[in-house]
Amino acid sequence: MLTPTPNDPLPQRIRAVVFDWRGTLVSELDACGWVREALRLTNRDHDDHAVDTVLKAIHAPELLRRLQSPQGNTSAQRHRETYYGVFTDAGLEKDVADALWDIDSSTKYNHFAADAADTIHMAIENGCKIGVLSNIHFDIRPVFDAARLLEPIDAFILSNEVGVQKPDPAIFQLMLDELGTDAAATLMVGDRPSRDGAAAAVGMPTLIVPPLTDPAIRQLHIVEEAILAGHAPAARTA
Repeated sequence: MLTPTPNDPLPQRIRAVVFDWRGTLVSELDACGWVREALRLTNRDHDDHAVDTVLKAIHAPELLRRLQSPQGNTSAQRHRETYYGVFTDAGLEKDVADALWDIDSSTKYNHFAADAADTIHMAIENGCKIGVLSNIHFDIRPVFDAARLLEPIDAFILSNEVGVQKPDPAIFQLMLDELGTDAAATLMVGDRPSRDGAAAAVGMPTLIVPPLTDPAIRQLHIVEEAILAGHAPAARTA
């Protein structure tokens, strides 16, 4: 779904594209996959029942709220304290907690979408600046460097470095300031309406794509369509 810029009577050409990282440019494990891999790595049963048991423990309402805290990714230390606090209160054994943390902090399970590089280069060829905006507790620049995609990125805004995270409008404004572009001409592309969709609060047209769990899926073509259209259409579904 693409949210148009609020209160903008005239269409504006897209002059910058800002991408979320996990679930948008790269694949990520869903919650079941995360737990299953942790159980597998610790040589435990990792069938559906075992996975469900752990998920129910860490997704108890109060614990889930803590995992989804709007402050949880504003520093590496805070993220670690939040996650290990939840794992402890959920009664997980230390090796399982360590495995869950290691997976969450690893890029091993994140692979660039098959059309990520082409989409980035297409945007550049159409005169767009490129930003990456992520709620993350570690530096992801080396991942882009390894994929030969570091140079095309004009700006990285990472929550652990700036002390604020999506959906706080302030983090989107930081990106706009870094890119030097107007909100109405800067397209936000992400997979979480509750977080990435908040870019609309600062006037950025926002494209929401389904969370990417399989890097072979090609769904970023709608970014090209939005750019070539010259402005954000009223609504669009990936």
